[in-house]
Amino acid sequence: MRSDELKSLLETAFPGARIQVASPDDVHFQALLVAEAFAGQSTLARHRLVYAALGDRMGGEVHALSLRTLTPAEAGNV
Repeated sequence: MRSDELKSLLETAFPGARIQVASPDDVHFQALLVAEAFAGQSTLARHRLVYAALGDRMGGEVHALSLRTLTPAEAGNV
């Protein structure tokens, strides 16, 4: 999976979110998601929301995913 494909999936799952995705090899990814949907959620709960959005792709097309999940208020100037 290419970074732009993963970003598109995340944009569909988190409309209005600011999303950045990078990958050195199209298997291992780093993603920053800034979404209002994360308000009031623990880090674990936020990551579970992302994993649920990716479904079976996790562990397959997406072998590893390093996440940074923030609310707009937390993001500031990130």
